[in-house]
Amino acid sequence: MPLRKPIRIDVVSDVVCPWCFIGKRRLEKAIALRPDILVEIHYRPYFLNDWIPREGISREQYLTTKFGSPERYRGIAQRVAAAAKAEGLTYAIDKISRQPNTTDAHRLIRWADQIGKAPQMKQRLMDLYFTEGADLTDRNVLVRAAADIGLGADEVRISLGTDKDILEVEREAQAAKDAGIDGVPCFILGGMLAISGAQEPEYLADAIDRAANELDRTQSAAE
Repeated sequence: MPLRKPIRIDVVSDVVCPWCFIGKRRLEKAIALRPDILVEIHYRPYFLNDWIPREGISREQYLTTKFGSPERYRGIAQRVAAAAKAEGLTYAIDKISRQPNTTDAHRLIRWADQIGKAPQMKQRLMDLYFTEGADLTDRNVLVRAAADIGLGADEVRISLGTDKDILEVEREAQAAKDAGIDGVPCFILGGMLAISGAQEPEYLADAIDRAANELDRTQSAAE
């Protein structure tokens, strides 16, 4: 029998994290493996590169700073791209020319959550970055992405020009680090079980089972 209320799954991740890109797809496959278990997904911000300025930097500068050179990253990227391809995703390594600060992207996800479309917003932003090589610091790109999933373009453009929800995003991201999350994606199921990394769908599905059983046991005990 289905649970009487859905399991809340908090996904702590960043839109420029390739394993978060893959992990989102694997979570969706895991959920499909458990159609009798209701879930409620919420995306929580994390800054994989909190040192990048709001205007972003060139991809070459980023790869040189973080990995020593673009060439040193290429081998890693090719392995990740192969993992993405296996999930039906495209990580177009050579299309990415800018490394963005993701504060505004997280704001869009937060606003999309208010209309129940955070997953769609998250996917659109990651597709833009990883597959299309779009610059996520470009306000026009962000506004179009928001409009693509049903947010009002004019309202989003105005809000992006303000400090709306910046502090909230920064506080949530810091809270994740303060809680000991030092790698993403991190899936928190029912507030009781944390799974780190882009685990395989079957592993995540088993974790959903464990969380569902515990929630069901808790609900039954409360009656």
